[in-house]
Amino acid sequence: MISRPAWVAISPETGVELWWVILAAFGAGVVDAMVGGGGLVTVPALLTSFPNAAPVLLLGTNKCSSVFGTSVAAWRYSRHVRLDWTWLVPATLAAFLGACLGAWTLTWVAPDFLRKLLPAVLLLVLVYTLKFPQFGVEQGARGHSVRQRWMIALAIGGSIGWYDGFFGPGTGSFFIFMLVRFLGQDFLHASASAKVLNASTNLATLAVLGWSGAVWWQLGLAMAAANIAGSLLGSALALKHGTTLVRRVFAAVVTLLLLKTAWQAYV
Repeated sequence: MISRPAWVAISPETGVELWWVILAAFGAGVVDAMVGGGGLVTVPALLTSFPNAAPVLLLGTNKCSSVFGTSVAAWRYSRHVRLDWTWLVPATLAAFLGACLGAWTLTWVAPDFLRKLLPAVLLLVLVYTLKFPQFGVEQGARGHSVRQRWMIALAIGGSIGWYDGFFGPGTGSFFIFMLVRFLGQDFLHASASAKVLNASTNLATLAVLGWSGAVWWQLGLAMAAANIAGSLLGSALALKHGTTLVRRVFAAVVTLLLLKTAWQAYV
């Protein structure tokens, strides 16, 4: 069990730090709209810009930013990509509940054990993606019945949702990989579906952390505006260039996540 953090009294900055994290939020929006992993950009920017703030406060502030970007990206994708709502709706509800549980768990248990495990999981995802060149290039059914698709979708939504609420790095990328691997989606459709799921988990985590006072709303909303602009650009690029580009960006982001998490865990 971990004690509740002691909040550091800070006020909105008007200097370099503020503009740096807003720029980072824009870049995160571009990446996150395509393949997830926006936290790879914003979380380090927040931690380095405001080193005296409690980390949980900055993580909550990051969720305030990302929930808007993922929601806008989900809306944009839904207008251009056909989504299978028969399984996506229950999976989204499961993701929301899982993220609530994960965020609640975070208030009591430190996620240190995941720091050492995450690089290995990301390595497996990267190797699998690179080993099979046609992985996620074409969309095809896995031969599952409606009931089986429901069960798989609920398992993906609930488990990754819990992970996002509890720890979070790479959530969007994990959603995409699972949807491609187990539901037979191509990378473009998986990215679109993942945005719906990720918007749900971000909202749930923000609700729990916001209720506990772990959100710096002034900064979070300023970052949200930039994140929305970035998500519009990222989703436009994905829709224009399709599955091939999304797959390449996915591999690049997973590689960066692997290096970052391995450095944090072992170096």
